[in-house]
Formats: sequence, structure tokens, C-alpha cells
Amino acid sequence: MFINKTKNGTNNLCGIKVAKLRTQMGISQRELADRLQLNGLDIDKNAIQRIEAGKRFVTDIELVVIRNFFGISYEELLEE
Repeated sequence: MFINKTKNGTNNLCGIKVAKLRTQMGISQRELADRLQLNGLDIDKNAIQRIEAGKRFVTDIELVVIRNFFGISYEELLEE
């Protein structure tokens, strides 16, 4: 049997961490999307909202840009 969700039923491991880091920076989901776009990622506010809620899968390309933007390791980004 294949498992495509985390233990708590979400579609990604990084959503909670993204929300936490974004909140610590004091920026909105729209501003995060805008800043990620400046770093070459085609993403909008709705995608950020769905990532943070765990309703959207995150691609490896998105992980690279998100990790670089926040300046953290992959381990920190993906820890549950």
C-alpha cells in the first residue's frame, strides 16, 4: 500500500514550517508569494495558503526556492 500523506493526513511536510517562518517574518501569504516570484518561482497567494494548510503537494523545485528564501536547511524545512 502506498502512503502519499503525512502521519497527520496532510499532503506535505513543510507547510507548518512555512507558515511559522512567514509569521515570524511578519509577512502575509501574498507577500511571501510575491517574494518567491522575485526568486523565480511561479506561485500565488492561494498556493501558499494551500501549502500551509497541508492541502497541496510541494515540488522539489518549490522546496529549493522556499529553502533558499528562508535560509534554512532542507532538514529544518521538512522536520515534522
